[in-house]
Amino acid sequence: MGGATAVLDGLKTYGTAQLNTGKGKQDLLAGLFEMTVDGGGKLKTYCIDIHNPTQDRAKYLETPWDQSSLGANQDAGKIRWILQHSYPQVDDFAALAKEAGTGPLNEKTAAVGTQVAIWRFSDKADVTAKDANAEKLADWLEKNAQDVAEPKASVALSPAAVSGKAGERLGPITVHTDAGQVSVAAPADAAASGVQVTDKDGKAVTEAANGSELYFAVPEDTADGSASLSVQASTSVPVGRVFAGLTKSQTMILAGSSESTVSATATATWAKKGAVPAVTAEKNCAKGGVDITASNTGDEAFTFELAGTEHTIPAGETRTVTVPVGEDEAYDFTITGPGGFEKNFKGVLDCETAGTPAPGDNGGTDTQTGAGPSPVATDSGSAGTSTGGGDLAATGGSSATPVIAGVAIALVVVGGGAVFMLRRKKPQTSGE
Repeated sequence: MGGATAVLDGLKTYGTAQLNTGKGKQDLLAGLFEMTVDGGGKLKTYCIDIHNPTQDRAKYLETPWDQSSLGANQDAGKIRWILQHSYPQVDDFAALAKEAGTGPLNEKTAAVGTQVAIWRFSDKADVTAKDANAEKLADWLEKNAQDVAEPKASVALSPAAVSGKAGERLGPITVHTDAGQVSVAAPADAAASGVQVTDKDGKAVTEAANGSELYFAVPEDTADGSASLSVQASTSVPVGRVFAGLTKSQTMILAGSSESTVSATATATWAKKGAVPAVTAEKNCAKGGVDITASNTGDEAFTFELAGTEHTIPAGETRTVTVPVGEDEAYDFTITGPGGFEKNFKGVLDCETAGTPAPGDNGGTDTQTGAGPSPVATDSGSAGTSTGGGDLAATGGSSATPVIAGVAIALVVVGGGAVFMLRRKKPQTSGE
């Protein structure tokens, strides 16, 4: 997949909103989060899952809309319009206030109003800003929002794995990027193995652009093995990209980006004979699971058993099997194969917003209240400290809410000598 990976720094620019939970009014913090990008850069994000807590220092991955709650949300494009027409993309507060017909705005009231408008589309939430001008901004954004297309990935490679025989060019691997160009790094041991990254004509490449096709050129006498290539760019991640937690944590949507380091990796596997697998995995929100796509470019078929069903992939064919994973469940599985082949995939299936809890239910925003005092926006918009305990839903605070974990699933490959193992972690108690 690829793209930006980042760590949550917390809620930085915020005020107070009020949520009608169905059992009364509840105050909660609303505004902009910040993240630190691996390799350099900063991101500003808004929440698109109001009833889920954040995990302190959670790791986030840039994610396509269809692998998040936005995939089934007909208003996803309107959320992107809001991001393009409000703070921080628009930071002339006088101009924004004039266009929206509000009173004076500042960074905190603009952030509150923008977040409230987003929640009305992302969660269908009955939520209002407590500041009158922030509420007017939210109403204006909601009324004027139009459908805008999903932005391109900052950088991604597809497929993320290929396979074949030594002496062939393995690929193509297509570059998808919003950046002008990306640098291409050859396998670390390229000089010793002779494996090169080339274009379709066999010419070695060190740079690529959106739509470029890359290949692994593997010399004929190369021993069975595997290699990786990576592409990297320093770019502003497009506004509207979703960021999903690697552990269970509020799903975010990008509102602003500094120059940030983004990268993607693809692998190749080759062998002289037998089954030669290439395996990728991605969330399938429509089917409620994780798609495992296995291709076999070898000269022998291989068969694997999944949940009591046997699947055979003939030589030269590709097949996708969906492994069921419950909503909000963590998955962490390692796939091994012949010749030392091994791939690991992990994440959380978070395809739906939590929804407003029913009266008497302890779920929803109640779980967002941190164990310690939560910051509260004062009338002036500055941060104070709450000592009252449970009324304020700390959407930007840390939470020790466990990640739900499932039972282990084993995928046993009986042809080609490969064993696919999927194992679930124990419930998470931290976002680390």
